[in-house]
Amino acid sequence: MASTSAPEFSKPLSLPLSQSDLSKINAYLSILTPEEILQWGIEYLPNLYQTTAFGLTGLVAIDMLSKLTTSPPPLIFLDTLYHFQETYELVEDVKKRYNVPVHVFKPEGCKTVKDFEAKYGERHWETDEANYDYVVKVEPAQRAYRQFNVQSVITGRRASQGGARASLQPLEVDTTGLLKLNPLFAWNFAMVEWYIKENNVPRNKLLDQGYRSVGDWHSTSKVVEGQDERAGRWAGKEKTECGLHEDYFKMKAQAKAQAVDATA
Repeated sequence: MASTSAPEFSKPLSLPLSQSDLSKINAYLSILTPEEILQWGIEYLPNLYQTTAFGLTGLVAIDMLSKLTTSPPPLIFLDTLYHFQETYELVEDVKKRYNVPVHVFKPEGCKTVKDFEAKYGERHWETDEANYDYVVKVEPAQRAYRQFNVQSVITGRRASQGGARASLQPLEVDTTGLLKLNPLFAWNFAMVEWYIKENNVPRNKLLDQGYRSVGDWHSTSKVVEGQDERAGRWAGKEKTECGLHEDYFKMKAQAKAQAVDATA
C-alpha cells in the first residue's frame, strides 16, 4: 500500500461530499494502484455498484474485485437492445466466471427491438441522437439507481481514452450527487490489454476482429493501426460520450421538451 496516509473519513462516506473533501480524496487515490483504489472504494463508498457495458476496462475491474472480496459490488448492465450478439455472449461468460449478480435494465416499457421501434420509430439514433442516448442509457441508469438506492458506482473510464475523459480523476461527483469511482483512470490501453491476457479475463470476441471499444452495433466500427482506441465509436462525429456521464438534468429536460413537441 502507498505510504501516504488515507484522509480521515467515516466508513462509508457521509454525503453530500464537499469539494474540499473530494480534492483530498483524489490527492490520496491518484498515487494508488487500481486494486488499492478499488479496495478503498469497497471500504468507503456507500451503496456501491458497478455499471458496465463489459468493455475491457470494466472487465479488468470485475476481475480485480473478484480477488479483493468474496462479495463484489453487483453489476448494472444497460441493455440498449442494440448490442452486438458477441456482447450478450460475453455477459453470460462473465456471469459464469465470476458468479456476481448482473442487473439488466432496458429502455422503459421495451423488452425487444420491436417494442422499442414501435415506440420511437426505426433508427432513432439517427432521427434524434440525444433522445436515443437518454432513453437507452440515461433513463435506465437512473431507474436502476433509484431501485437499488445506488449512491456510488465503479466505472471503466480512463484518461487515455481522450475526449471528455482526458482530465479524469479517480473519484467524481456528478450533477445528481452520485459518486463515480474510476479505478483505472491512469492506465492506458496497452496496460489494460496486458492485464486481460495475463489473467485470462473473458473478453468480447469482436476485439479479435479489429474492434477496440464496443458499444451499440450501429455506432461501433473497426479501427486501424495507430488510431485512438475509441475512434470506432460514433466515427465521423464530434461525440465521445453516450450521455451516461453527461449532465443528467440537462438531458432529462431535453427529453421532456422532445416529448412535448412530439405531442403538439
